[in-house]
Amino acid sequence: MQTWSIFCRVVDNFGDIGVCWRLARQLANEHAVAVTLWVDDLDSFAKIRAEIQPTLAEQTLESVTIRHWSAVWTAETPATDVVIETFACDLPPAYIEQMRARSTPPIWINLDYLSAEDWVSGCHGLPSPQSGLNKYFFFPGFNAKTGGLIGERSMRQQRAAWTEHDAAELRQQLAPRLPLLSAETQYYSLFAYENPALNAWLEQLKNHPKPVVLFVPEGRVLPQIQQLIKQGELHTGEVYQYGSVSIVILAMLSQDQYDQLLWSCDLNFVRGEDSFVRAQWAGLPMIWQIYPQADNAHLEKLAAFLQLYLADLPTTIAHALHDFYFAWNQGGEIASSWTILNTEWAILRQHAQSWAKRLAAQGDLATNLVKFTQSKLK
Repeated sequence: MQTWSIFCRVVDNFGDIGVCWRLARQLANEHAVAVTLWVDDLDSFAKIRAEIQPTLAEQTLESVTIRHWSAVWTAETPATDVVIETFACDLPPAYIEQMRARSTPPIWINLDYLSAEDWVSGCHGLPSPQSGLNKYFFFPGFNAKTGGLIGERSMRQQRAAWTEHDAAELRQQLAPRLPLLSAETQYYSLFAYENPALNAWLEQLKNHPKPVVLFVPEGRVLPQIQQLIKQGELHTGEVYQYGSVSIVILAMLSQDQYDQLLWSCDLNFVRGEDSFVRAQWAGLPMIWQIYPQADNAHLEKLAAFLQLYLADLPTTIAHALHDFYFAWNQGGEIASSWTILNTEWAILRQHAQSWAKRLAAQGDLATNLVKFTQSKLK
């Protein structure tokens, strides 16, 4: 059995650990790999997996060994076949020296952030010499020249079996205080950073002709909603009315529960990388808030993704979705694009389903990683 070590520094809330945990779990359970996941912030990990005990130096969950990555590295021989440095987190120098001292060094992977930019395909899989070691760049992506997206086989099977009855049961479970709603009710999920366009969009929903249920998991956007709807402190499990909108505040969900929430909504607003990827596998319409970067570098990455994602949509709908995405990410007028999107849910849903199938055909990230490392271990 191969042994792999994955290193994760938690930088932005739950995105980094979310990606690393999904990858570690899939490698252990679908590829028979012995995985050790090194994490510097176990408190954040415990927010998405309640079983994690932050005070333990070592523990096991779902066949993955989880170890605390402390500030001071203790002498330990890295007896492992593959080492994954996620998101340029920089391995401890002492650990690198131990890797270098081995007669057969491990395969060293730098797993980078997800991007649709053209240069990614050219850099994917290239080695970077490191004084006697090679570190290989491995890029998640949206075409066959990249590493693909994290997408467990078990998750995709569960998604395919998920029914509208399952969705209705989940929505009732998450919001038992919701009144009886009409069959025309629309269900949205909102996972977002602070957002200059949020107020304008909620004003649009406030006068929506159909009832809307908005599921809002705990996060950075709550103070903005609280101020807009002129409420005191928002409480998880409560429902707040804002015109046609019933706003449901959700406690932190496990990753598996969050996947199910995405499967159970008509439209999903997501942020960063982890929830963005999961919304694509859900095969339902989505709006992405990309992680903001200095000098608006993130807008170039957004444009690169949209160039791919919108390519097969009718022109009018593609333009409306493009305009809404950019307004959602940098502010601006959203009423006209939202009006168009609101009349085209059937087309948007079919497009999202086709996109998910296209991603699956390119292979998932864990499977592609295993194939890549096997080619280097021979």
